Amino acid sequence: MTRLFASPLFLGFDHLEQMLERASKNSSDGYPPYNIEQVGPTTLRITLAVAGFTMDDLQITQEDNQLVIRGRQADDSQGRVFLHRGIAARQFQRAFVLAEGIEVQGAWLDSGLLHIDLVRPQPEAKVKTIRISAPRGKAGGPVLNARGDDSDRKGD
Repeated sequence: MTRLFASPLFLGFDHLEQMLERASKNSSDGYPPYNIEQVGPTTLRITLAVAGFTMDDLQITQEDNQLVIRGRQADDSQGRVFLHRGIAARQFQRAFVLAEGIEVQGAWLDSGLLHIDLVRPQPEAKVKTIRISAPRGKAGGPVLNARGDDSDRKGD
């Protein structure tokens, strides 16, 4: 498969490199970790590792040109005594700036991984044939009469 985008960091997002820098500065813990991959000539996939979250715990919204993924788990620790708690039940919010024309195609949760497919629709090639005619008033072209049309009506 040929790469549609020249830079590995420019995957159909406006200024993805700057956005990734800002995101890494804003969310220093990097939770949840994610991948962005090109799965087709016009299709991208964002995959987030959201182990322990159910579909009801996750929300995906598109706010203008931002794709926002939020996760919030219900606190189920009531009545339980933990000797060690290394699996955090914490909320998160991860945002991605989408380029103009990028559309969310779908999302699914599979084995603790949330996959979101994005597509950049290609404009349809429209071919229009333009008829070429001879200049008016010259040989071979229509000649306008006194009425301003090219009809040859008699008796009007």
